[in-house]
Amino acid sequence: MSRLYLLRHAKAGWALPGVRDFDRPLDASGLADAEKMGTAMRTRSYVPDLTLCSNARRARETLEGLAGQTDTGRVLFLDTLYSDDAAGYLAIIRGNGGPGSLLVIGHNPMMEDLAMAVAGGGDEAALATLNQGFPTSGLAVISFPGNLADAARGSGHLDAFLTPADP
Repeated sequence: MSRLYLLRHAKAGWALPGVRDFDRPLDASGLADAEKMGTAMRTRSYVPDLTLCSNARRARETLEGLAGQTDTGRVLFLDTLYSDDAAGYLAIIRGNGGPGSLLVIGHNPMMEDLAMAVAGGGDEAALATLNQGFPTSGLAVISFPGNLADAARGSGHLDAFLTPADP
């Protein structure tokens, strides 16, 4: 069994004049939420073997907040997690997946589209929460019966969907 963690970056401030969207930093609530999600991951023993993180500033700062609270495994930064669509995200996961667990820190709508596509079923409460949208700092926990290199539409099980408001 393999596990995929999909984490949407924490809340970022609006871009200031002359600042690219790619370079937007987290705001104060986003910094706090990233730390909360790191604590939630540690408490639930959600520990990835590998983290793939968008190279956008808000995603990197989300990773920093997590890493202060829990182990994030080996980390790779990818510009393509800023620009690819859900199908591109799935290709990246397949290319870096294996047995074990993988955390992806990325952006919407790709995170929501991917979670909805690969989760063929799951915990009813988690599915209901995901169906309401994928908020900043939202974490989808999806298990697969085999290797993540073989992940496909409908082949995963949504085990949990967490937000910073969860205990």
